[in-house]
Amino acid sequence: MRKRKVPLRMCTGCGEMKPKKELVRIVKNAEGEISLDVTGKKPGRGAYICKNPDCLKKAKKQKRLEKAFGCALPDELYSRLEEELAADE
Repeated sequence: MRKRKVPLRMCTGCGEMKPKKELVRIVKNAEGEISLDVTGKKPGRGAYICKNPDCLKKAKKQKRLEKAFGCALPDELYSRLEEELAADE
């Protein structure tokens, strides 16, 4: 039996390539709403981040999510993402 290829994605915080299932997807839909996508199935532009809150802090400091989505993100969105990542663990 053949082994299946494991899809790799880059974490926007630390920049490491990791298996897709180990990362959390942040998605921007067609209406411009940004949300956390735990399932990885929501439609829209996605960026991946580790389940580690330190990676989210690095991404915020270097404005990597703004670059990935092409728009400015409010601070309350980051605080909501931190809460959801903490609750996910």
